[in-house]
Amino acid sequence: MAVTIKEVLDKKSLKEFIEFPNRLYKGNTAYVPKIYIDEKATLSDSNPVMDFCERALYLAYKDGEVVGRVAAIINRIANERWNHKEVRFGWIDFIDDKEVSRALVEKVAEFGKARGMEKIAGPLGFIDFDPEGMLVDGYDELCTLFLLYNYPYYKDHFEAMGFTKEVDWIELKIFIPEQLPAKISRVADICRERYGMHIRKISKKEVRNGGYAKKIFDLVNEAYGDLYNYTPLPDKTVGQLLNNYLGFLDLKYVTLIEDQNGDVAALAVTMPSITKALQKCGGKLFPFGWYHILKSMYFKHEEAIELLLVAVKPEHKNKGLMAMIFDDLIPRYIKGGFKYGESNAELESNLAMQTQWGMFENKQTKRRRIYVRDL
Repeated sequence: MAVTIKEVLDKKSLKEFIEFPNRLYKGNTAYVPKIYIDEKATLSDSNPVMDFCERALYLAYKDGEVVGRVAAIINRIANERWNHKEVRFGWIDFIDDKEVSRALVEKVAEFGKARGMEKIAGPLGFIDFDPEGMLVDGYDELCTLFLLYNYPYYKDHFEAMGFTKEVDWIELKIFIPEQLPAKISRVADICRERYGMHIRKISKKEVRNGGYAKKIFDLVNEAYGDLYNYTPLPDKTVGQLLNNYLGFLDLKYVTLIEDQNGDVAALAVTMPSITKALQKCGGKLFPFGWYHILKSMYFKHEEAIELLLVAVKPEHKNKGLMAMIFDDLIPRYIKGGFKYGESNAELESNLAMQTQWGMFENKQTKRRRIYVRDL
């Protein structure tokens, strides 16, 4: 039976698009469902990224059943910033059928060619805060909250279609020590005395109304600006990210470092893992999903803390600011009963970041890849 590709144009098909992975990975203990309402908001026309992105969502059908999905995306800011004409594929999932995966990719390629694009790359989202990177190693490891899971056959399908590696990210499991290493405290004290830095803990009110949202994302834009394909975040997009994620953060696990002028020099955004809670509720907050999530967040933590975002202002690198962050957060992790931290995806070339974890016992758990091909 031939594969049919249909564009997602109504609520029913959008629901099928969002829920397809839950069926595809049913019973897989490494897969973690995404939060349904967040996925719906991200993919909707009201997402502020649509001011600079164009997208189409597609479902693949075979024998009358949904057998795959993909998003075709053009990010105009990224294309201009990085001087390329690239169409992205994201939110891609499919059964182990090369006819299905090929049909989905060809649809994205068709979308890109019609708009003058010259290459196709992915998996990528609209912006860098969307899930990206195809898993190519670590299939038995539990996925983290904001990253992608996929079966091993995905890699084979894409390489058979002529795609090659553009960049890889790695993920690390960092084991939390039983007590704070004395060396970290010594370096943190030197940093405070020598550079006049201090720890700043903030409230959600300060983030929303006290100007800290702009300070934080200005730092992120500056610190991440030279990393692969990074898209600087406009203010309107920052607001959407705050609405999506601020409610899930326990801010005692978020640490800022300010200089003598009150400018944010570094930050770490971490949160208790809620992956097992999401597995229990299938990504649905209602009727009882919220209970499982709040329990993992505040009352009975899972073993992992997710290290979502770490950024240091370029002019303050190599000053020991990460020691100050560890000096604040590690005692909180120990008190919370966490056993290990899960890093976010880090470019394999970002040796400076990987070196920071070297003072702790750690191991690489996953590798994910961006694939690219000329159109």
